Amino acid sequence: MSRLFEPLALGSLRLENRIVIAPMCQYSATDGTPGDWHLVHLGQLAESGAGLLILEATAVSPVGRISPNDLGLYSDSNEAGLARVLSAVRAIATIPIAMQIAHAGRKASVHVPWEGGGQISPDAPGGWKTEAPSALPFAAGSDAPMALDAGGLARVREAFVQTARRAARLGIDALEIHGAHGYLLHEFLSPLSNQRDDAYGGSLENRMRFPLEVFEAVRAAFPAERPVWMRISASDWVEGGWDLDQSVVLSQALAERGCAAIHVSSGGLSPAQSIPLVPGYQVPFARRIKLAAGLPTIAVGLITEAQQAEDILASGDADAIALARAMLYDPRWPWHAAAALGAQVRAPKQYLRSQPREFKNLFIGY
Repeated sequence: MSRLFEPLALGSLRLENRIVIAPMCQYSATDGTPGDWHLVHLGQLAESGAGLLILEATAVSPVGRISPNDLGLYSDSNEAGLARVLSAVRAIATIPIAMQIAHAGRKASVHVPWEGGGQISPDAPGGWKTEAPSALPFAAGSDAPMALDAGGLARVREAFVQTARRAARLGIDALEIHGAHGYLLHEFLSPLSNQRDDAYGGSLENRMRFPLEVFEAVRAAFPAERPVWMRISASDWVEGGWDLDQSVVLSQALAERGCAAIHVSSGGLSPAQSIPLVPGYQVPFARRIKLAAGLPTIAVGLITEAQQAEDILASGDADAIALARAMLYDPRWPWHAAAALGAQVRAPKQYLRSQPREFKNLFIGY
């Protein structure tokens, strides 16, 4: 049997296969609230045959959004809008749905990608003052963020808690806390962005303190029977920055606190990063963390072919494969992977007749 199409348990959540749709920002919400774009976008992904759909980075506060058009879950309007979308998606698909909850930190207040993605200054329309561990801008010439004080830390932590509670009311099956790609929690972890001299800066133990506090608070606020895990950047790809050895220590600390998995990405903290972009370039990180922390790992990054994904799992390098751009380009990627690997995949009954003649047992209808 194909490893890619074997079931997988993430805590108490059972996935029918090991294909995960990674969070992908759509920059198409209004004041954090989704509309028809999300209804169509998530509807097609929900019928892809993947084992899990993770909603895009969902901000825990208005200043935690990456752009003014980011999805959020910090208001009653956001919650009502997501309830509408999720109700429609669940009416047509059986896929489990997780949510990535996030705060963009110093990388917030930017234009959407198709408008250049540059920072919006705090005094410009649509812009705001960003917040971070230290008053260090992301890039030269950018507006410096406000360094969070004790009250700010408490406020951000509580924002994560309130978003987790809203997600629970929406019936979200699992939560992924965003600790990667240079956003707020990653900024606390890396010595390149965290130059605090209090209990939240300096040593590795101190730099991990706030991300671990957020994890503990979210874990306590979300129903115990639903899993919570974290996405991390295993390396800043910058000399003197966050690296794999520190990621192992963090993953071990998360395991002790009931983390269900680690979603292993990398980079995003500094414009000085130098990343060797080759197929599966982040997979060795996932393997090391899996072996050292004893947690299931989700591998991601330039994994595009079915046999490539199968080989990663068969070798024990990771436990699941996350796809992002590949799923946008081909929302039926799991169907095609099942055909290539001689496996079966779920498909809506309305599409069963699309099954090619040479794959007579490809689809399981629902």
